[in-house]
Order: sequence, then C-alpha cells, then structure tokens
Amino acid sequence: MTFIKNRILLPGLLLLTTLAGAGLIARGRLTLFYAALASIAVLLEQTYEVLNFDVPVAQYAQVGLLSTAYFAVGWVAHTLAKYAVASQELAAQREIDLANMAQVSEHVIQEMHDGVLVVDGHGVIRQFNTRVERILGPLWARRDVPLSEYAPSLAREFAVWLSDDPRHPPSEVSVSRAVGARIAPVGHTRKAGAVIFLEDLTRIQAEARQMKLAAIGRLTANIAHEIRNPLSAITHATELLQEEPTTDATMQRLLTIIHENAQRLDRMVNDVLRVRRTDISHRETFKVVEFLKTFVEQFCQIQKVDPALFELELYGDPSVVFDRSHLNQVMWNLCRNALRHCQGKKASIRVIVDTDERGGTVKLDVIDDGPGIPPELRSQLFEPFFTTATGGTGLGLYIAREVCVANDAKLDYVETESRTGAQFTIFCRADKSTP
Repeated sequence: MTFIKNRILLPGLLLLTTLAGAGLIARGRLTLFYAALASIAVLLEQTYEVLNFDVPVAQYAQVGLLSTAYFAVGWVAHTLAKYAVASQELAAQREIDLANMAQVSEHVIQEMHDGVLVVDGHGVIRQFNTRVERILGPLWARRDVPLSEYAPSLAREFAVWLSDDPRHPPSEVSVSRAVGARIAPVGHTRKAGAVIFLEDLTRIQAEARQMKLAAIGRLTANIAHEIRNPLSAITHATELLQEEPTTDATMQRLLTIIHENAQRLDRMVNDVLRVRRTDISHRETFKVVEFLKTFVEQFCQIQKVDPALFELELYGDPSVVFDRSHLNQVMWNLCRNALRHCQGKKASIRVIVDTDERGGTVKLDVIDDGPGIPPELRSQLFEPFFTTATGGTGLGLYIAREVCVANDAKLDYVETESRTGAQFTIFCRADKSTP
C-alpha cells in the first residue's frame, strides 16, 4: 500500500516545481490550465489504481489536496509572473523616459547661448557643447583633451578655483574681455571636477546696448518730431532776412551762421528719424559688381571727384540678397568717410568684392590710404552721436550697421596693424540660386 501511495504522490509533488517554473516562464499565461491538467492527470492515475490494484478510495482525499496545491501554486506563479511583467514594463518605460530625458538634456545643452564645459579633477575635458567652440575656438578632439592645452587662461583660473575654499559659492572669473566664466563643482568636493559655464560677454553687451539704444531711439525720435517744425520756421525766417537789402555785412554773417547751424540740426533730425526706419527693408537679388560700378560713377559725379580715385578689385561676380537702397546708403557713408580721410591720389579708395570658401557670404571691403583710426577710438566707431568730424552728427556708421542688420548682413571695422588707412567690411548674404 505504501508503495502505491508513493507511486502517485511523489511524482505529483514533483509536478509542483514544474508547474511553478512553467507559470513563471510563460509570464502567468495558461498557469491555471496547467494546474487543471496536472489535477486531471493525478485523478485519472488514482482512478486507475483504484480499479486495478484495489487501492482504498479514501486516498482520493490526498489526491484532492495535491490538486488543490497545484491550483495554489499555479495562482501564486500567475500572480508573481504578472508582478514581474509589470515590473519589466515599468523598467522598460523608465528606460525610455531616461533616454528621452538624456536626449532633451543634451539638446538643451547644445542649444544654450552659454558654453558648457565639463572638466574632471585633473583638468581634462570630458564633455562640452558646440557653443564652447564658438567662444574659445575649435577643439581637435571630442574628449580627454587637457584644459591647459585648449584654453591656458581658463586652465589657470580653474587651478586657482581648485585650491580655493570649497565652502565658497561658484566662482565667476574673467577669461578675457569678451569671455566670462562661472565654475561650479560637480560633486561634494572640488577634486571630482567642475562644470564651467562660458558667457559671451560681447553678446550680452550688444543686447544691453540694443535695449539702451532702443529706448534712446524712441525718445530722440519724439524729440526730433517736435524740433522739426520750429527748426523749419527758423530756417525759413533766416532765408527771408538774408534777402533783405538793408542788412549789412555783419548781419549777413550772423544770418549765415544761423542758417548753416539750422541746416546741421536738420540733418541730425533726419538722421535720427532714419534710425527708426532701418528695420524696414525690401530685399532683392542683384549683381553686386554692376551695382558698384554704377554707384562709383554716381558718387564721383555728385561729389565732383576723379573716378581714378577709386579702384575696384573684383574676385568674381556674385549676387547678393539686400535692399538696393540700403546698400547704396551704407556704401555712400563708407565712401564719403574714406574720401574725407584719404590722400586724394589715384586708387586711394579701394573697393574689393570677394566671396568666402563656401560661397554663402559676399564680402565688400572699403579701404582708404588715410591715417587710419587711432586704437583708442575703434571701440566707439559704431556708437551713436560719436564723431571726430567737424559738423558731423555721429550717426552715419551707427545707421549703416543697423541697416546691415536689417538685411541679415554685418558691418565691421577690420583692424590692420601692418599698414595705414581704415578698412570696413560688409558681410552680405549671397544668393546661391544663381552661379
């Protein structure tokens, strides 16, 4: 009897582990079905034993308990499998979320206006964004480059920061006149490395200057409107007094002084009002060489100068996207300044047309052979109301630069230490649709 009992129960007990493993492997699917099959199998085996070997019917109770154990193990395996599947799905979703967050963080870092430079405790660059290369220059490797080789001045500031008191807040240092830096530790200790935030001070200064000039522009434009009417009355009254036959020489001289200064104020008012209209441009595509030849001819006729004073150096015949009247205004201002300071000889004013290597930018250089601009005045060239010429308004170069900005162009003064004279360069957007 014992032999028959073990013959049924021992294999049945072994089915418990098999049933549990099948439920976990199948991730909870068909687990109760497997339990039902196992229960039917042991019941049929018990029935066969009862019919053929005179096994007591009372042993059906043990088989029933074994079948109950099958369903219990199957239910537990089903529950554990569902929990494992849910945990796996949650982990997969978290992995996707982390990957998305990493991509978003990388995109945000790459698109930041400030440069981000990650440096370890030994001063080796581990990570950076594209803004760093725009501020400090191109980096020949993506990582593992010593900071001392890439940016020596920044490396010196980083070394000072490492030796400083770690309880101090993140340090703000100046790398150069155009670049500022803020150093923050990566971990609890500074030996673990730092994140260096680089700021382009020229951009910040330009934004501050634009906000200041915008406010000044609105104020001066309103004042200019109020000045224009009484100024016109003064000019008209002066002209009438000059026509009087009873005025003597002294009176004529005083009236001439009044008339000349009134005209100067009128030019200044017109320049101020023109500043408000620089952002309105009607761009068109045209050949720049043909435009310059016509411009030089008209300029020489109006200013009554010899055309041999100009020399055109043409390296190609590109097309530019610019407002023709705006470009004429900019060139007129640059050439008039060059005419005022040049030596007046043959080819004293050179106009050079060239394109960059990719063909996306056209450069227009206006160069004179005059005494040049003193280094201490170069930083003030494009500030409004700054002038060194007697009777000038000081708005010419400022308006010229604003006009270029309105046409997606750029006007810069090029420092030339090797020779005398001044050089201004206009960077225009080339039209790539035409050869």
